Amino acid sequence: MAAFIGLFRHDLHLAVRQGGDAGLILGFFVLAVILFPFGVGPEPALLQRIGAGIVWVAALLSALLSLDRLFEADYQDGELDHLALSTLPLELAVLAKCAAHWVATGLPLTLISPFLALLVDLDPHVISIVFSSLLIGTPALSLIGSVAAALALGARRQGVVLSILVLPLYVPPLIFGAGAAEASATGAGARAYLLILGALSLAALALCPWASAAALRQALE
Repeated sequence: MAAFIGLFRHDLHLAVRQGGDAGLILGFFVLAVILFPFGVGPEPALLQRIGAGIVWVAALLSALLSLDRLFEADYQDGELDHLALSTLPLELAVLAKCAAHWVATGLPLTLISPFLALLVDLDPHVISIVFSSLLIGTPALSLIGSVAAALALGARRQGVVLSILVLPLYVPPLIFGAGAAEASATGAGARAYLLILGALSLAALALCPWASAAALRQALE
C-alpha cells in the first residue's frame, strides 16, 4: 500500500509541478464550450437541448489531450522497466497512475463544469446532474484511456493512434453522461443513467488496469 500511495503522490506531484499541461487542458475545455454557441447559434432553447452534450464532449476531448503522457515519460527514461520489476504489481502501478491522472485532469474538469454549463444556459438542476455525471464518469475516461495509452506506447504517431483507439471506447460514457442530463431536463429522471455510468466506471476499474498492464508488458519485451 505504501508503494501504491508513493507512486500516486509522485505522479500527482509531477502533474502539479508541470502546471502548463493542466492549464492547457482546462483552457481547451473552456474554449471548446465557449466556441460551441458561436457555431450553433445563441438561441437559449437550442443551447439548453444540447448543452449537456457540449460539456461532455469538451470534457472528453480535454481528457484525451493528456493521455499520451500517461506512460510515455516513464517508458523513455526506463522507469517503466523499474515498475515492472518492482514488488508492486504492475496492475496496481497502473491504477495509481490512473488515479493521479484523474485527480490532475478529470477532477478539475468536473469542478469547473458547473460554471461552463451556465454559459450554455442549462437549468440549475440539470447543471447538478452534469456535475454528478462527470464526477461519476470521468474516472472511466482515465481508466479506459490507460489501455489505449499502453497499446499506443512506442508508436511513431502516438497521438493519432491513441485517438483512434480511445475515441470509440469513450462513446458509452458520453452517451449515458449526456443522457442523464437530457433525462433530467425532460423530467424522466437521471437515476438510471447515473447508475449505468457508475457501472461503467466500476467495470473499467476492475478490467482496465489488467488490460493496461498486459499491454505494457508487451511493449517492454
